[in-house]
Amino acid sequence: MVSRGEVWLIRLDPAEGGELQKTRPCLVVSPSDLNPFRVFTVVPLTSGGFPAPFRPPVTYQGREGFVLTDQIRTVARSRMIRRLPDLDPQILTATLAALREMFEE
Repeated sequence: MVSRGEVWLIRLDPAEGGELQKTRPCLVVSPSDLNPFRVFTVVPLTSGGFPAPFRPPVTYQGREGFVLTDQIRTVARSRMIRRLPDLDPQILTATLAALREMFEE
């Protein structure tokens, strides 16, 4: 079972254009009620990138980086490789707030 707030290692390839590539940790932001549909909305984590008001900073597994809310994706369960250690719950709160702000207008 996959739940909101979990971090999973997800295979994002194939990607096109400016989409984030590679296999990387992603934060699950979709509600757990969507589990029966076997697709999950996720936001990638990165140790690269640039700061922006809509990119919450994160320290994950000893690395500084960002939650890339501008790279939100819905992925099939088959792309999800394994569950990783959880983030601080405040990161999920900040991520959901950033997403609400992005889609507000």
